[in-house]
Amino acid sequence: MKNEISSAPVSADLFAENARRIRTQIAAIGFRQLLGAELDELGPGSCTVSVALRPALLQHLGMFHGGVSAFLVDHGATIAAATIVKPGQAVLTAEYKLNLLAPATGQRLICRAHVIRPGNNLTVVAADVFSIADGQEKQTAAALATIAVIDASKLPAATG
Repeated sequence: MKNEISSAPVSADLFAENARRIRTQIAAIGFRQLLGAELDELGPGSCTVSVALRPALLQHLGMFHGGVSAFLVDHGATIAAATIVKPGQAVLTAEYKLNLLAPATGQRLICRAHVIRPGNNLTVVAADVFSIADGQEKQTAAALATIAVIDASKLPAATG
């Protein structure tokens, strides 16, 4: 799959600054820490996030809970969109449609997200979730997300 953004080129300097900010911000997200989610790859308009198998992330039948896939989609889509924003902008999820395609079993669950339509107010991101079992990937979910691009100065200050 190509992870190119045809209508929103991002300079290397802007991407580097966005990547630095993203890494700092996501390190502080408590829910990400609770799930043990990791940022595996980051590129202009794309990212890969994942979680390792842990009993706390499984539902009663021994598969990754659907909420874990939903989190990975939400997290991955907003990160992918955040890689291409201009200084002073921030991103928030406006909505996403998630299709669970197959049971999420295996040692790891990964989400690859990439911007398919950047915009000044809304950015559309595709995200695919895969489980990895014995070195083999199996797609378990597909999603389309709309990410709002907002003025960061209008966000409330974070409270600890």
